[in-house]
Amino acid sequence: MLRRPQPSDSEADLLREQERFLTSGALSAASVVRRPDKRRGETGATESGHNDENGENQKDVVTIEDLPDQLPSLTPAPPKKSRFKASRVTFEDEDAEERLDRHDTHISTVLSRIVERDTSCAPVSLPAFTSLAFPKVLHRSETSAQVAPSSVGGKKSIFARQIAAQRLKEAKKPLHGSSDASQTPQPGVTDTHMDTDHGDAAGEQPSVHSGPRLVSGQGLGGPDSSGETLRIHRENQAKLQAMSQSEIVEEQRKLLSQLDPRLVEFVRSRKAPSVLSLAPSSKPLEDKSRKEDPLLENVSRESSNPSVLFEQPQEVEMEEELVPKPVMTEEELPVKPQKEWVHMDKLEPDKLEWMRDLPAPRRKATKKAMQARFDFAGTLIPPTEDLPTHLGLHHHGEEPERAGYSLQELFLLSRSQVIQQRSLALSTLANILSKARAGEYLSVLKGSVISTLLDAGLLFLLRFALDDGVEGVMSAAVHALKALLVCTEDEECLDLTFSWFRGLASFPLLPFSQEEEEEEEEDEGLDEIMKETAKEKEEKKSDYDVAWQDVVKGLMKMKLLPRLRYILEVVRPSPRVVQDILQILTRVARHSSSSATQVLDCPRLMETLVSEFLPTSWAASASLKPQSVYGHPLASAMKLLRVLATSGRHACARLLTSLGVRERLSCLLSAEPSELLLESTEALSITTEAFRLWTVAAGYGQACKLYIDLYPALVKTLQAVHQILLPSDTLLVLQLQRLSALLSLLTQITHTAGCHQELHAGMVSAQGEECPPPPLVSWGHVTGLHALMLGHLKGFVKNLDNPVQRDSSLALIPAYLLYLEAYYHQLSRQNCFKPVETLQELELLTSEVLLPLLCHSAVQSLMRNLRSSSVVCAVQSGHLAPEITSNLPGLACPGWSGRPGMIVPSSPFPLLTGLGLLLETITSIHKGLGGKFTGLLLLEPVIGYMRSCCQAKPTLSHTRAWLLRHEYHLLYVLLQLAHRLVPTEPEVAKHASLYHQMALVLLPWLLPGSEYLAHELLSTIVFSKDFISEGHSGGPEAIELGELKLHEDTRHHTSPSLQTIGALLREACIQLPSIRDCFLTHLAHLELSVLASRDAFLGRSPWINSHLLPELTGPTLPSDWPFLPLISLYERTGVSDGGGLAVEELPQGALQAVTHCLQWLLLLEVWREESLKVILPVAKLARLSCVFLCSSDLFLERPVQKLTWGLFRLLTRGSRLDSLDLNVPPPGLASFQDLYTALLAQYEAVSFGDRLFGCWVLLPLQRRYSTSMRLAVFGEHVGMLRSLGVTLEQLTIPIERFTSPPEDSLPLLRLYFRSLVTGTLKFSWCPVLYLVALSHVNSFIFSQDAAAQEVEAARHSMLRKIYYLTDEVLRNHLLLFRLPKHDVQLGFDTYEKLPTIRAKRLESVLGVHDSKDNKGD
Repeated sequence: MLRRPQPSDSEADLLREQERFLTSGALSAASVVRRPDKRRGETGATESGHNDENGENQKDVVTIEDLPDQLPSLTPAPPKKSRFKASRVTFEDEDAEERLDRHDTHISTVLSRIVERDTSCAPVSLPAFTSLAFPKVLHRSETSAQVAPSSVGGKKSIFARQIAAQRLKEAKKPLHGSSDASQTPQPGVTDTHMDTDHGDAAGEQPSVHSGPRLVSGQGLGGPDSSGETLRIHRENQAKLQAMSQSEIVEEQRKLLSQLDPRLVEFVRSRKAPSVLSLAPSSKPLEDKSRKEDPLLENVSRESSNPSVLFEQPQEVEMEEELVPKPVMTEEELPVKPQKEWVHMDKLEPDKLEWMRDLPAPRRKATKKAMQARFDFAGTLIPPTEDLPTHLGLHHHGEEPERAGYSLQELFLLSRSQVIQQRSLALSTLANILSKARAGEYLSVLKGSVISTLLDAGLLFLLRFALDDGVEGVMSAAVHALKALLVCTEDEECLDLTFSWFRGLASFPLLPFSQEEEEEEEEDEGLDEIMKETAKEKEEKKSDYDVAWQDVVKGLMKMKLLPRLRYILEVVRPSPRVVQDILQILTRVARHSSSSATQVLDCPRLMETLVSEFLPTSWAASASLKPQSVYGHPLASAMKLLRVLATSGRHACARLLTSLGVRERLSCLLSAEPSELLLESTEALSITTEAFRLWTVAAGYGQACKLYIDLYPALVKTLQAVHQILLPSDTLLVLQLQRLSALLSLLTQITHTAGCHQELHAGMVSAQGEECPPPPLVSWGHVTGLHALMLGHLKGFVKNLDNPVQRDSSLALIPAYLLYLEAYYHQLSRQNCFKPVETLQELELLTSEVLLPLLCHSAVQSLMRNLRSSSVVCAVQSGHLAPEITSNLPGLACPGWSGRPGMIVPSSPFPLLTGLGLLLETITSIHKGLGGKFTGLLLLEPVIGYMRSCCQAKPTLSHTRAWLLRHEYHLLYVLLQLAHRLVPTEPEVAKHASLYHQMALVLLPWLLPGSEYLAHELLSTIVFSKDFISEGHSGGPEAIELGELKLHEDTRHHTSPSLQTIGALLREACIQLPSIRDCFLTHLAHLELSVLASRDAFLGRSPWINSHLLPELTGPTLPSDWPFLPLISLYERTGVSDGGGLAVEELPQGALQAVTHCLQWLLLLEVWREESLKVILPVAKLARLSCVFLCSSDLFLERPVQKLTWGLFRLLTRGSRLDSLDLNVPPPGLASFQDLYTALLAQYEAVSFGDRLFGCWVLLPLQRRYSTSMRLAVFGEHVGMLRSLGVTLEQLTIPIERFTSPPEDSLPLLRLYFRSLVTGTLKFSWCPVLYLVALSHVNSFIFSQDAAAQEVEAARHSMLRKIYYLTDEVLRNHLLLFRLPKHDVQLGFDTYEKLPTIRAKRLESVLGVHDSKDNKGD
């Protein structure tokens, strides 16, 4: 037998096998057939394998038996159908190559044989002339040649219907070989469905025509394929009729479980159109409306056949739900269609549904959430409101009966191709955004509208709409973007506070960056080279990611500024759009200094703004509302420049010099507002903004030459103050704002002039070092204003008696007070300062102005509004706050004028702040004047306000920070005034503890930019002995007496803390100056911030770099600042060296710093407990644990151990111990468990059995805390039980907190039992935990509670092992334990013998055990 070739065969083996095959004479598996190459002109050749007559080689064709002609399909895809394949005639024995050569279109077929035909004898026939057009015109009247649209299915063109009619005509011709019976349906035949359809209940047989619809028979290949298919179909029908309904359902279930769901859907989709197309022609005409709705027809047909209903009940239910109402018929149409009308020969129900009458809206309220719908003004339309249709709020979308548009529909309309729809949608969205910002939807809508819109992609929608080529759509997009970004009330409030103390400064409106903190944590382990810069990270982010974190930054990334520049420069839109763009740019500039820089750097943007909207010359407008504002000065453009100048001194210098703003300020301010050829309101507004911009520039020491040039105009304006402020003037509010801006300008000019002498001296002594140049204005330029300003102030104080002028006087007096404060503050630093004359002048000022002002009834009534106007003391009011999103912060000012607050005219904050600053300045110059102002601090509204502030807990956010900053200024100046009066005024000294408490509370509240205030409070009040009155009025002695009384009441031994806490407090009071130096040293890293804040607070304008405050990331000092020296030492040594350094190896002064820190903490815990309430008890415990983790023996130092004992005693008092929740993670730590693990490791390493450290470790082992900490002690650190020798007397925590309730953790109980039985835990080594383990094991083994089998088995096992213990003492302790008891030596009480119920349980357990042993034997 021949074998197959193997891979290992050599060439000789293959030749040998070939020889054996040839000699055997066996037939080959494949035969070689030679075919002629017709493309080369070869004629037929034989199959013998010889060459043709020309000697050319023939092609070898290898044929294999049983090889199919077509390759099998690799995927179960449906076979492709070709319209042309069916028309081809093929024969079974035809050769594939010949068929290929016959249809070959290769270029060689044409080029090999080119034979020119002989056309000399060919007849030529000319086309016949005819009157018919070509192609033939089709008339609509020729409808007989078209098939009915319903039979075609769907909407078909006229041409398609003609083709369908032609095919129908051809189909009626009899096919070759078919019988007549197969062409005409029998009269009693019903329609069937799919391949499972059968006759109706009468048992009628299916017709020949109603064959299978899924199986066509095309793949059979035989001449009678259709007959074979029909025969199979009839067999299937016969089988189905022979089966019962239950059998059919069972087989159908099996099929559906085996088939692919997609195949099932395909079969049903093939069935649905066939059912619709087989409508019987004998239906009456009155069912026409039913025919027009195929879905109803299908449902009714299936419901008429019981077998179909049974086969597909789910489909029937689904289809019935889809038909909620009857379809409109031709008779219901308001206008009957005519036959000649185009495309009206078929009713389209889905398009005619909107012609029905709308259903009535919902009449009853429902708790179910409904989609919000808005009208074009953005007003929410209630679902029960029935509005008329002529308002245009009804449409053909979802819920057509409800008026209004949903947000989804507005989004869809905004991308419409119809211009009016796009404009209307964007305008409606703008109105919705404006109302959402005002908080009008909070009470009626669930969730935030602005957040929903931003999440849906509103930002990208508006940015795309800005690129629209239609100006109307572009204008609507600008208006919507303005509504999203800008809050008009926010800008109004910022303008009103501009003239307050440091009102020109503001926080950048940056979102809180949590994402950046996460990115910094990811980069912690990388090298500096590997870390990505912030710019690289920003470039990698997509537009969506950037906009999701920060809306303004996302718009900048989407090239908003160049587009706005194009609209202003090229499109030149209407005045409203220009105003909207200027407000958008102002909001962008408020975002951050980088955004303001981008606005300045945008090509041609600033040039266009300055040249078009701040021209140096213009003509008077012909109308009040001109069609264009180009070429006219705009107040909003000047305000934009002011906000840009606030971002930094360099930006301000660019505006003044490069863009020519200095000339424009001179042009606008050199004339009176009435002479500016502008509308009076616009003239007052733009001059007010010009004064404010100049104020910002003067705050940097810039634009001083302009003051010298415009001095006559400024003096003229000041002299006419009383003539301008007429109560009957309709523009009185604008006049007041203009005068306040002018006073703020003069205040900044005075500060700048006061620095001239210092800068001049510094430039002389600098000797080449960098020093700011002195300003052009000197002190002599501003001294002439003082008398004029003082006279104005006296006049306004007198005007307080006039009710008509009272409000305007109260509005301007704070600005005059701030000017006088700046004047006297700078006067005391000048060489021309004359002390005697100044002191006399201050006495006159006090007696003639300040005291009458302070005692006036109008001012007293204002002071009574302190608490109601306060932001710190504000309880959550009834009004709803406006919508603010995290990525688009705002000030939440909508509705500010209708509720109490700091900005309303009834607020005393601007007046009291200006008065307090002036009093602090003049009392520092004239020490004897302080006693005259004690009444301010002793006023009941002021005292009550401070007490309320001490109890408050203000939250930090953009919505509150801009106001909290001004309130903190008032609290600071009141405390500074108290600092001057407490040592000399006994009445004020009575409230020293209140002022000290206020200072401690205010310190961690101060915001970025107020570092100088924090430094001053720490330097003056916080560590002052005068404000800790308990330290020198018997406070330590009172503490000692209280502790001794507690000792007599408890009658048990005490820890060292009870005997030394009084002495420790006395020592802490002595060391207060050293404690202050210690804390100031540890805050030295804030030195640069303190200096920058000092320059801004004291008005050192040439040194100020920016009026934009630092980013609002949190308070200046952390809330746990009293622990700062301890935490700092731990970060320097405990983390890096693992707490293994000895005291001698610690940084110099570390021991003293820790001692001072603990002294200060002890003092606060005893006398200022309220100030530490902001720190969680678990945070206190975690911070104090650094004493043990910083060093290997720091806690053993005598002063440290005494102070820590005292603090531990205070932290473990009954009420404080209840509030200590160790399950809450301390700030800065993932969990307390991690810290406790480090404490256990440190205790094992360096504790030496220290009792203080032992108490610290025992504290978290109380029963109410997490089991994981007790498992750590008895599991991983069980060795520490040998040295944990804290006695019950030394432990200041009641033992019942460790033993009650009984332990329910089975693993921990097993560890308790194991440590007791193995001798790891003994009473002599660890008395506390010995008693704890004894109590829990005893409760467990004698528990009568029902438990799981595993727990019950563990109880029996422990009880048996205890019974057979050889250690009698331990055995008796475990069995006879009763309760913990303090007055016995062991600390617990025992039974003399087992109680009856316990004895019975022991006998039952031992009896069961013995019986099991006997059975085993």
